[in-house]
This record gives sequence, structure tokens and C-alpha cells, in this order.
Amino acid sequence: MAGTKRYAVAASGQWTDEEEGRRRLPSGEVHAWEQDRNETVCGLSLSRSRLARFPHVGWPDTFPESGGAADRVRRVCPRCASVAGRRAPDARPRWRRIDPRP
Repeated sequence: MAGTKRYAVAASGQWTDEEEGRRRLPSGEVHAWEQDRNETVCGLSLSRSRLARFPHVGWPDTFPESGGAADRVRRVCPRCASVAGRRAPDARPRWRRIDPRP
């Protein structure tokens, strides 16, 4: 069984958090990004779109309910969110086939 993918963040802007020791954080529009790739999950080229990479920030930290690095995030890419996941804590469990046909 394949493990779950871990997505990093690519964003249109950045800011520095002075409280956490001058840590670089994403701002503006954020996209999910797999490391060692030159494109986002939704297919945007990182260099042509001028997106900054944040390999130290995980994708779940960009959502406001996480309390992570989402202070200055303006928009989460809906295509990236559908692929990488954006599940609310009270959401129904994902559909799963219990008894597949032969």
C-alpha cells in the first residue's frame, strides 16, 4: 500500500515572522507542491508563475483552522486543495469500497 504524499507549499509572496526566529512564511496565493518537481500539483510552472518555494512549510499548515503558517494567506488554490486534500475535522469520512466485486 502506498504511503500518503507530503506536499510542501509554493506561494506568490513571502513574509518573515519575527516571533519565530525570522522564519520565512508564505503569503498571497498558495499552491501544493511536491518536492523535487518544478510544478505545482495543479500544473503551474514554479519559475514561470514566479512562485516561491517553502519546503519547510507543510500543506496542512496553510489552512486558517490549523493555526500554522496561514496568517497572511489570501487564497488557497482550489485545484491544489482538491488533489492534496482539504478536509474539515467534522467532514464525513471518504468514500471507501467495502466489498469489491470480483
